[in-house]
Amino acid sequence: MLEAVLRVRDHSSYARATADSDARIDLWCNDHCDLLHVVGPVETVADLAAAEVGVKERVQADDECLLITDECLRDHAETTIDAYLARHDCLLLPPIRYEDGEKVVRVLALDAERLTAFFRDLVADFNVTVESKREVASPARRSPSSGLDAVLPTLSERQREILLAAHEAGYYEIPRGTAMTDIAEVFDIDRRTAEEHLRIAERKLFDAVVPYL
Repeated sequence: MLEAVLRVRDHSSYARATADSDARIDLWCNDHCDLLHVVGPVETVADLAAAEVGVKERVQADDECLLITDECLRDHAETTIDAYLARHDCLLLPPIRYEDGEKVVRVLALDAERLTAFFRDLVADFNVTVESKREVASPARRSPSSGLDAVLPTLSERQREILLAAHEAGYYEIPRGTAMTDIAEVFDIDRRTAEEHLRIAERKLFDAVVPYL
């Protein structure tokens, strides 16, 4: 089996809600309703959900909340990837994540041929980026949707490189073992650019882990 993480740019309402903000939405579909975990500008997403599908329950703390909707967004969405999944016998691993104006999905395929065919069909209608792909060679202790890979965010190659370099050089030690200018020199970039990559990586990691603390 193969697992792929894809970023799909579509015009769904939840994707639009995250296009120009730091909002992140994790969605679990339960056929008759959705469970949403929202981090960031909560009010914008809550108002959108209320207008689109209704909200029956809401639990909020600061800039994070859980929403249970009256109806499933899938029944109101103009486009979904469900038909593409069924056509090629692929599975969607929840949750669906919306961030940066895109829908991030984890797809499980029985073999490479099915995954390739699914991807080709999808890119014919959507702008799709492959974030990662891996072979599922052995069963995990927990289900595919609840393992560590489901929690950890996807970092760009440069974000991952700078984060690892900072950690290895002692940037997070007390006192710090290195300065940001030193890290920037390793990658031949200016300090501000290195700091931006590191802060984005840190934010992604914190946003992903904090809900589980």
